[in-house]
Amino acid sequence: MTERVGHLASISLDCPDPDLLAAFYTRLLGLEEAFATPDRAVIALAGAGPMLTLMRVDGHVPPAWPGGPQQQQMHLDVAVEELENSTKSAVALGAALAEHQPAPGQWRVLTDPAGHPFCLTAVRPD
Repeated sequence: MTERVGHLASISLDCPDPDLLAAFYTRLLGLEEAFATPDRAVIALAGAGPMLTLMRVDGHVPPAWPGGPQQQQMHLDVAVEELENSTKSAVALGAALAEHQPAPGQWRVLTDPAGHPFCLTAVRPD
């Protein structure tokens, strides 16, 4: 067995407007702002294990789902109790339902206000 080098502290998302994305994920996941640089180019949200950090990137190109010139390199899976109402709530907060839904009975693919795909899922390991 390999000895652990460290702990996952944060998952970072590039975006054009960290404040907009922070407001979205604060409401979607019930997070709180833990840290922000003075210019608010980096905002870290806490309350879900590892922090979710939003980083301003000029010229940000949102990933295309399910394929395209800028393919996604990662996405978040958000555990929910029930897909239909949770999807409606996420859309009301500013998410958009993706056209391509490979398994809508298990996962709903949405995009956040910066265009990052994420999934709502009722599938859990327990």
